[in-house]
Amino acid sequence: MKDPGQGTPVPMIHDALRLILKYIGEDPDREGLKETPNRICNSYAELFAGYHQNPTDVFKTFEDGACDEMVILRGIEVVSFCEHHMLPFLGVAHIGYLPDGKIIGLSKLARLIDVFAKRLQVQERLTTQVTGALMEHLNPKGAGCVIEAAHSCMSCRGVRKQQSVMITSSLVGAFRDDPTTRSEFLQFIGK
Repeated sequence: MKDPGQGTPVPMIHDALRLILKYIGEDPDREGLKETPNRICNSYAELFAGYHQNPTDVFKTFEDGACDEMVILRGIEVVSFCEHHMLPFLGVAHIGYLPDGKIIGLSKLARLIDVFAKRLQVQERLTTQVTGALMEHLNPKGAGCVIEAAHSCMSCRGVRKQQSVMITSSLVGAFRDDPTTRSEFLQFIGK
């Protein structure tokens, strides 16, 4: 077992996961669970990879082909984990920006959401981190991010509301200050 950030063995994680299995009433030595601590560690390395990624690395920009009209990528799948219960929330993100001489590669918008989603999160912060990174690294005239997600911490435990969907938005620059730009963005993403 290895620490996903350092590549060094971390036996205490393995032991802690075995303890959790015992806590919930399981036998960590039974055949189906013997490798579970290793599987969880490998899973966590993938699910929380955002801690080892820098949003700056996502920003390959282009001036050739830059436009002055809104750029939107909608329906980006989002999987993250609530920092309060470590349960997943899943949904879609819609990201847009108004270029000012530079554009970003299309797939980079999807990668940007993952840099922040692959960390323990609250949806509100995730939404603002995306627009903050766009404004800092791309310097557009404005940016917007809307995320719609269902939270397991609401559906699987607690109030157990299966159909609830949380919507958060972060609109900055022209997306916030110019009613026409704001309206156009929200219309394009179906809001």
